[in-house]
Amino acid sequence: MDSAVLLDLLGNENRRRILRLLSHKPCYVTEISEYLGVSPKAVIDHLRKLEDAGLIESRTDDQRRKYFHISRNLRLEVNVSPYGFGAKSAYPPSPSLDMAGRCPHVTLEVENAGTDDVSELARELGKLEELDNELSLAQRWVQGRITDVLDRLNDRLGVDADSRFYAEILAALANGSNTVRGIAKELNADPAVVDSALHHLAEGGLVAHNGDRWRID
Repeated sequence: MDSAVLLDLLGNENRRRILRLLSHKPCYVTEISEYLGVSPKAVIDHLRKLEDAGLIESRTDDQRRKYFHISRNLRLEVNVSPYGFGAKSAYPPSPSLDMAGRCPHVTLEVENAGTDDVSELARELGKLEELDNELSLAQRWVQGRITDVLDRLNDRLGVDADSRFYAEILAALANGSNTVRGIAKELNADPAVVDSALHHLAEGGLVAHNGDRWRID
């Protein structure tokens, strides 16, 4: 799902409260209405929007009451900093995904229990919850370090334009991209804009070039 659509959808407090309630148990309209303190008609409108977005589903019991429940597991991440704003949504990958191969900078010591034994599953759940808390802390630390590095780069660059863009150009150079076309491809940017930025950095003595090859000076 598009993260902008998800942000708009979850911008409503009552829809967030509905999802919080449904995360504990499936509910029917009257239960949700009483929980929120709003009319059933308003609840039905919120449920329709959540259902249209694919976040919830419904089923009817033997008494023909329609129960709603959360249908999928997804994560929404929002980043706001002096150097950018972004939001992204993500769905859980396949359980067979090789995390060690995808995350070389992270050590994951939790193994799949591979059993239906209740005690083993409970132990795995506890370890995964600990890991989730650690990763959340690590993510906040990384974001803080990114802002700190960009602050220092901004002071060094002394540019009034998009300092984040200039910093990304320097990072691309440091990672081995050394042509305008190569940097533009890595940053998904207009080559003409990259070329102009490189010359601006060259005027400040931060980069130099030999022919069409650029380097950090």
